[in-house]
Amino acid sequence: MKTDVEELTPTRVKLTVEVPFDELKPNLDKAYKEISRQVRIKGFRPGKVPAPLIDKYVGRGAVLQEAVNDALPQLYGRAVEETEIFVLGQPDVEVTELDDGKQFAFTAEVDIRPKFEVPDYDGLEVVVDDAVVTDERVEETIGNLRERFASLTTVDRAVEEGDFAVVDLVAKIDDETVEDASTTGLSYEVGSGSSVEGLDDALTGLKAGESATFTASLTGGERAGEEAEITATVQSVKVKNLPELDDEFAQLASEFDTLEELRADVRTRLERQLRMQQLSQARDRALEALLEKIDIPLPEKVVEEEISRRNQQLEQQLQMAGMTKADYLEGEEKSEEDFDAEIAEAARQAVKGGFVLDQLAVQEELGVENEELSEYVVTQAMQMGVAPQQLAQYLTENNQLPAIVSEVLRSKALNLVVEHVTIKDESGNQLDVEAIQRELNGETVQAESEDAQEAPEAEEPAAEAETEAETEAEPAAEAAAETDKPAESDKKDS
Repeated sequence: MKTDVEELTPTRVKLTVEVPFDELKPNLDKAYKEISRQVRIKGFRPGKVPAPLIDKYVGRGAVLQEAVNDALPQLYGRAVEETEIFVLGQPDVEVTELDDGKQFAFTAEVDIRPKFEVPDYDGLEVVVDDAVVTDERVEETIGNLRERFASLTTVDRAVEEGDFAVVDLVAKIDDETVEDASTTGLSYEVGSGSSVEGLDDALTGLKAGESATFTASLTGGERAGEEAEITATVQSVKVKNLPELDDEFAQLASEFDTLEELRADVRTRLERQLRMQQLSQARDRALEALLEKIDIPLPEKVVEEEISRRNQQLEQQLQMAGMTKADYLEGEEKSEEDFDAEIAEAARQAVKGGFVLDQLAVQEELGVENEELSEYVVTQAMQMGVAPQQLAQYLTENNQLPAIVSEVLRSKALNLVVEHVTIKDESGNQLDVEAIQRELNGETVQAESEDAQEAPEAEEPAAEAETEAETEAEPAAEAAAETDKPAESDKKDS
């Protein structure tokens, strides 16, 4: 087999492959057997029809086509391996010659990873946030904990701002009830602004059993954006009662006997979180600093695929949050053009980051051991809440192991960069990444496990009424605007 490579652009090549016809013999034999099982010719059982009769009744051309289709993937893979190019995505293949008994030839145009060398990264310097826990941050965290143990008490008076009103809402358009915009028994914090515009004003001053009607634009459902007449009826009025901030509260909300012990533990946990954030920032900013030193062309098709992936991810997260893209853009005070530009730039950085880390792994001759793969799978399984064996089986059955190997390799390459980068906090203190990792080692998993445990429920927690109001678009924005995650689309096809 002979293969020539023509560089169309720095990120796209054309392979011209010539194959002696003899190399197609195994594929031809397979094609005859396959067609023999499919045709019905009198006097012959399925699978026993001789080749000459298949040529006569089905046609030699059909056999050749079957053989070529069977041979192309393997021949293309051999051509890629022989030319040592790193291909991205699927090729555009065209059969250019099929001379029965003599020769077979085809071309394949495909995107490739650009050829470049990662420059020396010793001496790079990055700055991360300070890991200082203020007294205000500690008190804010304890205040949030108090909210989890708050209870609601019914009062016999008119609704005031800050109260929790249990209300029934009926929305009508042209005297027709809009079912998906109506509800009963809604616990709503008056003044939170977390429902339709005008509800806060309508509820203020009402007593249990009283109603008010107002007009507002619906924010969700099939008739979102349309003006509706909404009637709000108060079932009951409740006030939030916070527990006293004392030793008794510490015993209720934690394993500690005193409030000071609780405060000390909160400070320790916050310091650990900030240390972990410093490590994450160090990795992100080390990669950013390295990328600034490298200028490489990027395959537009790969970038477009990454943009599409990010937009799909954002849409899914917005749907889960019950929001539209328009709601998100309004909350972020961004135009769609600005948002699209940010997504495009983030996608380009992600693709570029993937290329750079892949090349660094090659230059440094990094590899992945079975133990490292197992550790990765176990970590991912813990985060997903599934059994490691179940996740491993899924990855194997769906041919995801090559992608996992690539992810682990990139992580190792990035770790190598971080080891050679000088990291300082905003106050100018130089950080020892390994020391921080040792400090957190063994504590992180335990801390996450403890944080995940829900505190005992109070009689009637007010936090439930606030949950929906706090579910905004910020998590979705973070996933859509990542600029440092290596792209997942640039896998080597063979």
